[in-house]
Order: sequence, then C-alpha cells, then structure tokens
Amino acid sequence: MTHDDLATGPAATALYEMVVARETGDWTKAHAAAKAMAAQPITGHPASANLYRGAPAVAYILHTAGHRSYARALAELNAEVIAFVVHRLGAAHHRMDKGLPPHLREYDLISGLTGLGAYLLHCELDQALATVLQYLVRLLTEPLVVDGHQVPGWWAATSPSDTLDTGEFTHGHANFGLAHGVAGPLALLALARRAGHTVAGQDDAIAAGITHLTTWAQPLKGGGTGWPECLPLDAYRQGPRPDAAPTRASWCYGTPGIARALQLAALVLDDDTALRLAEHTALQAVTDPRHTRQITDTSLCHGWAGLVLTTERIAADAARPDLHDALPALRDRFTTETQHHLAPEHTGLLTGAPGVLLTLHTLTTAHPVDPEWETCLLLTP
Repeated sequence: MTHDDLATGPAATALYEMVVARETGDWTKAHAAAKAMAAQPITGHPASANLYRGAPAVAYILHTAGHRSYARALAELNAEVIAFVVHRLGAAHHRMDKGLPPHLREYDLISGLTGLGAYLLHCELDQALATVLQYLVRLLTEPLVVDGHQVPGWWAATSPSDTLDTGEFTHGHANFGLAHGVAGPLALLALARRAGHTVAGQDDAIAAGITHLTTWAQPLKGGGTGWPECLPLDAYRQGPRPDAAPTRASWCYGTPGIARALQLAALVLDDDTALRLAEHTALQAVTDPRHTRQITDTSLCHGWAGLVLTTERIAADAARPDLHDALPALRDRFTTETQHHLAPEHTGLLTGAPGVLLTLHTLTTAHPVDPEWETCLLLTP
C-alpha cells in the first residue's frame, strides 16, 4: 500500500476530507490529509500510474478540492498525467495496428486509459481527452480475431485477474463490468458526449457498446434479466444463456454498474429501447433478493455503498417513478448495514471506510454535495 493509492490506500481519506471541506469551509483536516498523502514519493512511472494510483490519483484529489493552495502542484501533476496519456496511447495504437488483443490494464477504469480519460474529463483537459476518446472509438468499433473467431476490440488477452492463463481463459475473455470491462469505456464516451466533448465516430462507438450490452442482457433462471461478469471464448461464442444465474448487485461488475453505463449511452443517443432495458434491469437488481443477498459488505466497490450510490444516479436520470420509489428502502438498508457491521478495515476508496463515509456524506448531508467526485466511478461527469 502506498500513500498515493486512491483505491486501497490513505489517499482516499484525503478525497473524503476535500469533499467535506468544500461544504464546511474548514480546510484543517483536508490540508493535513494532503500533507500525509504527499509524505512519500508519488508514483510517476507511466506503466504503473493510473486514476487510482500515483500522480493521476493525487491530481484527481487536488482538482476535486478546488483550493487555490494546490494550483501550482496541480499544474505540475497535469503535465505529468498528459505525458502518461501520450505514452500509453502510443503503445495502445501500436498494439491495435498489429491486430492484437489488449490487457485489461490498457483500457479499463481502474488501471487504464478509461480511468485517465475520466480524469481528463474531470478537469476539462479537452485536447488530451479527445485523444483518449479517439482511442476508445477504435476500441469499440474495430473487431479482433482470436483463435480464428471474431471478437470485439475490447476483448482482453488475459484472465479476469489480467494475467496470462493456460486454463479456462487461454484465449482471453470478454469483460462486461464498469470497473474493468466494456461498460467503462462506454460510460466515458457517453459522459463526455453529454458534457459536449465529441470526436469523429463517437456515436458509432456508443451504438456498438449499446448493441453488445443489449445483446448480452440474459434471461435469468427464475425470472429477470442480467449481464454476465466475464466470459471465456467458448462461452462467448455460444451466445447469451437462457437460464443464467443472478449475480451480485454491485457497482464494479454487477448489473447496477452496467445498467448505468447503458442508461448513459441510451440517453445521449435517444435510444428508448436500450433506456427501458437499462432502467428495468437496474430496478430488478435492487429489488430482487437473489441479487441483493449476495452483497456481504458496505463498500463502494461491491457493497451497499456502491449499490445505493449507483441506483441514486440511475434514478436521477430516469423517467420511471419506481426507481425513485425504491430508493428509501435502499437507503435504510445501507444505513442499517453501516450501523450493525464494522467499517471495512481497508483505508481505500473502493473497499475501505473512506468510500463508505463519502457515500454517506453525499447522500445524507443537509445540503446537496457536488457529485463531481463521482467521476472516478463513471457515475457522473
């Protein structure tokens, strides 16, 4: 664990304190957290720095703070982040030109270019953002051939743990989740378009993402609809199953996160069919005990905090009233879970107490909290 690790380390505390300080005006704890975050060298290698670690993570936190005392440091970090983006895009386009499948860490939200693009959207570095969007257009619209079979351009060469596999995932896998799969690039393309950032082919890429997610909305055994988390080549070639098992209702891999990506994409392209599917499937996921009983903690990543926050953002953009009607019970369950279970021992945003506290603060404070910090989750721009 390093001090500049937002996902699992102390940097998440700094983000939480920054959000609170913006509301209260008391920056004492926020400045102390920023000092602690910078107490060790900040990761600055393009292969290991990403939205959740190193210079981009620290820049994300300081930009969220919006405090004048961080302006000089933020300018220096932004230059570093843009250099990372240029380096990683060069390698990604070279890989694409050779027709090879990517590792997840090339493009995903947590470690890859989607995450770096989320930061560029967060702080409106428009020129650099455009280059990431152009890459994502290629990723979603240029298919690959793996073991003689055509697969989408976001097909991972690796296992779900992003390592080369000689077993089930010898030929890689299709990953559908928001944190690591196609839902992440799709959500970023849609959020960017919603905020007025467009590049050539962007609508085609969004449409391709919608097609994949609508095609793979599987009928669940016992009723309902949901998406697979990830599939090896043989299962992908067989197509959607008619009796898939219900999955955990989580932000990272589950139906709520994927539904949010599909909803955002459907909204910007005025695709009413995809929009109805996204919102109906999200409602099923949060009201069906087969999904919710698989949640075992309160975390943002795969716990109650992530489920509630994601559903709040889906409901805010939804026309159907039943999603809004489901929110009070969800909030009550989240509050009960945080009262009766110890906070996660980790210090990070995704699996630790700061993410839970930040979600509670966002949803329960008397004054609406600027949802800007949620860009790192691809829930809002």
